[in-house]
Amino acid sequence: MLKMLYSNTIGKGKDLVLLHGWGFNSALFNQLIEQYKNQYRITTIDLPGHGKSDNVDGGLEQWSEEIIKILPQNPILLGWSLGGLLAINIANKVPVSELILVASTPKFVQSNDWQYGIKQANFKQFSDTLQLNPSKGLKRFVSLQTRDKSQLKSLNQSIDQYPASMQSLNQGLTILLSSDLINQLSCLSLPIKVILGRKDTLVPMQIEQWYLAKNISVQLLNTGHLPFLDKEFSL
Repeated sequence: MLKMLYSNTIGKGKDLVLLHGWGFNSALFNQLIEQYKNQYRITTIDLPGHGKSDNVDGGLEQWSEEIIKILPQNPILLGWSLGGLLAINIANKVPVSELILVASTPKFVQSNDWQYGIKQANFKQFSDTLQLNPSKGLKRFVSLQTRDKSQLKSLNQSIDQYPASMQSLNQGLTILLSSDLINQLSCLSLPIKVILGRKDTLVPMQIEQWYLAKNISVQLLNTGHLPFLDKEFSL
């Protein structure tokens, strides 16, 4: 049976592709789409096993290959969180006009040579909590990111309506835990913009120093891990 990823395109203008993060689906971007659909032709894609998309075996490479099949030509590629890792990987394989990383990093977990991640033990604790009850865990996570009740309601509805499969949750965690795309990001010669949240518990704000040292522009917002829900967010 042919595996299919769900995608939707709306708006007019230059192509902008939005890649969401672990456990969520593209409904997460509804507010952003409303804000920008008159300036961009926006394509949202549900990651494998998330939202309305089928599972795809494998990891970062296989997921990236499936996404590439439905990308418009030379788009602006925006990746949030896990979606940022996929965006970096994809930008190394096909032409992308601009890369926007939102609350994302080329390597999520700390190591001896990378101080800008979270500790592996903390990451494990976060993932274990979520895996016990993914829906409940994601809702709690979202509740820590925004106090806007209507935002919370619509995000919670999308989590309930299209829960991610256990297979894709495990694959996504493996990608987050094991991916090191520092070299891949450093080698890219295209416009790159990064948007970070000062209160983000998963992507330490200190990574701003690393990005700036690479001549990558950084916008810091007074938010947690979901900067695009903030009124100050702009592309």
